[in-house]
Amino acid sequence: MLILLPPSEGKATPPAGGPVDLEALSFPTLTPARRTMVDALARLSLGRPGRARATLGLSVRQDDELARNRDLLHAAAAPAAEVYSGVLYDALAYQALPAVARRRLDEWVVISSALWGAVRLTDAIPPYRLSGDVTLPRVGKVSGFWRDPLGEVMPTAAEGQIVLDLRSATYARLWSPREAVAERTVVGRVLQRRPDGSVTVVSHHNKATKGRLVASLTRRSTPRTLRQLAENLARSGLEVDLVAPARGLPGRIDLVVNDL
Repeated sequence: MLILLPPSEGKATPPAGGPVDLEALSFPTLTPARRTMVDALARLSLGRPGRARATLGLSVRQDDELARNRDLLHAAAAPAAEVYSGVLYDALAYQALPAVARRRLDEWVVISSALWGAVRLTDAIPPYRLSGDVTLPRVGKVSGFWRDPLGEVMPTAAEGQIVLDLRSATYARLWSPREAVAERTVVGRVLQRRPDGSVTVVSHHNKATKGRLVASLTRRSTPRTLRQLAENLARSGLEVDLVAPARGLPGRIDLVVNDL
């Protein structure tokens, strides 16, 4: 199984550690693209602060984010599971999971990243500020930049596996499953049931639910089919509606909850 997650905007600063080793990151064929992206982001952050803030969507009070970007190749790095610190990753609570559960997630999870393209939870990276919807000088739109490099590596990573895509729309644009991979993929949606019985799609506040459901999957046997995946999620207490892939497009799995 492969689980696709978005990164978090919030990132923790490692207290110590060596710098990122680009050659040691997962998916090493992405190294040239990663170097290009790191160089472009550092150059922007070293330039006029006003331009950098406008490009990255920052305020004056967030100039520490520019300092992070300027020091990408020298700052302390830590596993992505520790650096990404947003709501989804807090709910996943990776460090609190049993060792066997962490090993399963290390194998299952791939995080889409505007800077690194794709990383595993164990990849050591520094904190940075770059969103997937940015248009970066020297690079262009981040999503367009990564489309071809990820199009080369992700089908191999997903070969023979079912795929649960829990990314936000912004990061889904970096790589979209196609053809044979799409036929084994479902996009997860979190919906909330209202008191009147109706359901509504939840956007921003679905992150904690996604983190908890990923953690819950480690307590079940590895699903080999999309139907088994739906059954595992249902055993975790979720109301699940599976719409199978069709015509070379990913399917959908709706996860209905009462409380987010």
